[in-house]
Amino acid sequence: MLKKTLKQIHEMVDGLNIITDFESIIAAGVSIDSRNIEFNNLFIPLSGEHVDGHQYVEKAISQGAAASLWQQDAGEPPAGLPVILVENTEKALQKLASAYRKQLNCKVIGVTGSNGKTTTKDMIAALLQTTYRIHKTSGNFNNHLGLPLTILGIGEDTEVAVLEMGMSNRGEIAFLSTLAEPDLAIITNVGESHLLDLGSREEIANAKLEIVSGLKAGGTLIYQGDEPLLRDRIERDLTNLHVVSFGRENKNDLYPISITQNDNSTSFEINGDSGDPYMIPILGFHNVQNALAAMLVAKLLRVNDANIRKGFESVRLTNMRMEMVEGAKGEKIINDAYNASPTSMKAAIELIESLSGFQAKYLVLGDMLELGNQEKDYHVNIGEIIQPDEIDTVFTYGPLGHFIAEGARQSFPADRVFSYDDKSALIADLKQRTSLNDLILVKASRGMKLEEIVQALQK
Repeated sequence: MLKKTLKQIHEMVDGLNIITDFESIIAAGVSIDSRNIEFNNLFIPLSGEHVDGHQYVEKAISQGAAASLWQQDAGEPPAGLPVILVENTEKALQKLASAYRKQLNCKVIGVTGSNGKTTTKDMIAALLQTTYRIHKTSGNFNNHLGLPLTILGIGEDTEVAVLEMGMSNRGEIAFLSTLAEPDLAIITNVGESHLLDLGSREEIANAKLEIVSGLKAGGTLIYQGDEPLLRDRIERDLTNLHVVSFGRENKNDLYPISITQNDNSTSFEINGDSGDPYMIPILGFHNVQNALAAMLVAKLLRVNDANIRKGFESVRLTNMRMEMVEGAKGEKIINDAYNASPTSMKAAIELIESLSGFQAKYLVLGDMLELGNQEKDYHVNIGEIIQPDEIDTVFTYGPLGHFIAEGARQSFPADRVFSYDDKSALIADLKQRTSLNDLILVKASRGMKLEEIVQALQK
């Protein structure tokens, strides 16, 4: 993590005041939350919509912070305390991270995409940690605040940092990439998330491609080559860039030649490899795509095959991402409630339909948010693709969930599709129907909080 004297930090953030009395103090680590201060942290107060962090500066220092930044327009800073005056504390946080990144002697991997970026980040980290000292984004600390904090948490002995980059609008990935200066950049895919803000998948693809903005000279872009919106733009406008592709189609540099879905894992073989199949302890054909991206990173960084296999065996995903748990009756529940888009929803449904050996299979699907003016059509289409020969009953939740039910009723009988606006009623009916040896998928956008259904089934 960042460990600098206040004199060094003052220079890195372009401090505006004189700190002669405090310049030899050493700060270790950064915090923007006074409730989570660790000894000798640098506290960076941010001015939010409801709370101004400047009112907690004295408290943070009394709890062990070595020093604090202070925004120029936030009034008079507290006298006699180690405070560095800056024009804007948020920009100072980003400036500090950028300066620190330039001092680090490690490889940086940048990961973005509409779906699968957190899973891909976790897989990359699992493969690389068999060979290198690594640091990765915690949870989804992937925005204009989370990424700088992640960078400032990188140890000076780190050999590879795996950084996730999220976005809502154009320009955000470019900013994060310029800050992180990745040596390798990955685009997992282009989905429909953020259609509300960006308007089209073409614009989403352009936004994801902003990750090359900060790519170091001689760096490599790894991308999902089945996506024409990426491939066409790269072949047309980024001809001088070193690129490597992965995907299902054999026109990619890396692709699977077979995929086998097991009870709690997935096995796959790849082109150009005659060895045993690779195994990931995760369900889903779409996760093989994430695994291929991680393999390309590992191979480019010369991780040997034995360590790649070992790394895959150790993969553990962030909670609520294709997480298999058991209900109170012994039923199997796939908790994929962290987020949803049409692309990821279709992939999850495809997985459930492919699994066998269960007495009954249920889908519990909620609203997919931020899809713009086509949201109704996307939800109806999800219902239409569900196969009544493979799925016993469909439950939907939320106002947009009604459209999933509408689509499903085109091929399902009425007594196998149920739509709810009351989560408690859904839970009660689901509990009455499900039993031992049943499989239940629970999936929706984060705002729908469908993990509450999972928790209720476990009680």
